[in-house]
Amino acid sequence: MMRGGTLRVAATSGAAVAVGKFTSSTVSSVSLGGLYTVVERPWMRAASQCSSCPSRVVECRSCNRECNSECTLLPVTMVARRSAFSTCDSNKIQWRPNYSRNDHRQPWLIRGMAAGSAAEVLEPAEVPGLPVKEEERPSKPVTPKYLIGKTQEELEDIVLSLGEQKYRGKQMYQLIYKNKIKTVKELAQLPKQLRNAMTEAGWSIGRSPIHHVSTSKDGTVKILLKLEDNRLVEAVGIPVKDKEGNQRLTVCVSSQVGCALRCAFCATGKGGFARNLKAHEIVDQVLSIEDLFRQRVTNIVFMGMGEPLMNLDNVLDAHRTINKELQIGQRMMTISTVGVPNTIRRLATHKLQSTLAISLHAPNQELRSRIVPSAKGYPLDALMEDCKYYFETTGRRLSFEYTLLAGVNDQREHAEELATLLHQWNLGRHVNIIPYNPIADSEFERPTKAKVLAFVETLSKRRVTASVRVTRGLDANAACGQLRNEFQKIPLQASVESPIPV
Repeated sequence: MMRGGTLRVAATSGAAVAVGKFTSSTVSSVSLGGLYTVVERPWMRAASQCSSCPSRVVECRSCNRECNSECTLLPVTMVARRSAFSTCDSNKIQWRPNYSRNDHRQPWLIRGMAAGSAAEVLEPAEVPGLPVKEEERPSKPVTPKYLIGKTQEELEDIVLSLGEQKYRGKQMYQLIYKNKIKTVKELAQLPKQLRNAMTEAGWSIGRSPIHHVSTSKDGTVKILLKLEDNRLVEAVGIPVKDKEGNQRLTVCVSSQVGCALRCAFCATGKGGFARNLKAHEIVDQVLSIEDLFRQRVTNIVFMGMGEPLMNLDNVLDAHRTINKELQIGQRMMTISTVGVPNTIRRLATHKLQSTLAISLHAPNQELRSRIVPSAKGYPLDALMEDCKYYFETTGRRLSFEYTLLAGVNDQREHAEELATLLHQWNLGRHVNIIPYNPIADSEFERPTKAKVLAFVETLSKRRVTASVRVTRGLDANAACGQLRNEFQKIPLQASVESPIPV
């Protein structure tokens, strides 16, 4: 073994991993599964069992003064030979075979090892979590891995693989989801050795810093999160008091950075599309809103930036984490879609208990294709057919979103046509009416209150229940994508300082 080499303690039965190192002349603090750096060619002083302590040891430092005799000091080399180890209280010899010089690995007698077990000498690059010199570091970059989204059992497996006890995983689970710790470095309750090993292995919590906060007079808060690639994504916290006077907190989460569907009236589409959000980036929006409000989130709506069904895998993963780890019921979540071919049927197979909201915005194909460009490739009849399939497969009724645009789709005849459409397909007869939230450089205008009431009245006469969504955050740029467009037309440069709120 050469000076500066590394040693990984391994046993035939498997071993956990811990970090330590050799002293200049002896092996100290050696434990099964440990990782050790050789400072000099070591000499081993060892005993199979000490007369004063019950464990097998490499060096009985704790009870050395009480031993009846000195341990024999033996050199360990890379040549083929047998190494002799004596007990503390007799000269009885135990033998352990060494590997030959031609073999890269060499056995060591380590505390707690069964007969026939051996420690293995490894190259620095082979040892996870062990700092190595820059020239020895492998050229392949470490793939980032995120703790948000992991279950308690998965976190326990991670710490076990890094040589720590199982309960550390439960600690980590509480720190991430309850205490909302943002970085591995801040996991102060965990040993520094474990934190360093996690960082070396590429683990991070998966939280993003807040770039900007915009607060409305009505209490609505919109935040911009700065992602790892310096792009910005929005999330909105909406506090509401229910009929019993209890404070509820709804989070409108984004599923993409931008949106490729480019609905004519949507600020997100005007900002362009960059990429899908990863599952942990979606969950992080919920945690960030809880941080700001210092209140537990009660409702989730996937109605922020992007089309959720174009990022279905990550949305489903985030949905599971929000439900299982953040303990927000499925029935308290809504997934909104303008309609993407084949995805509604795929979503139906998961049989979620959450509400599926269909963004119609028009009662016929001709008008819908004008304001929703994707409708040209996914006609209204095909969308409604998929909605019917979803209802029959899951038993869950759908809701329909309808943004009222002044002079475009807000006339009484449009309401009549919408009611006819819903009756024709025998689907859920609830429509959420959304008066248009004006954005800069838009050709559309917000309808008058009289037009909104007339539209609702017409639907009611046709036995279609309609509710008008109260517009929140007009003074906080709360329309989807509006705040993000104000701050970012292109990705931020890495050197940009983020104004993080107090």
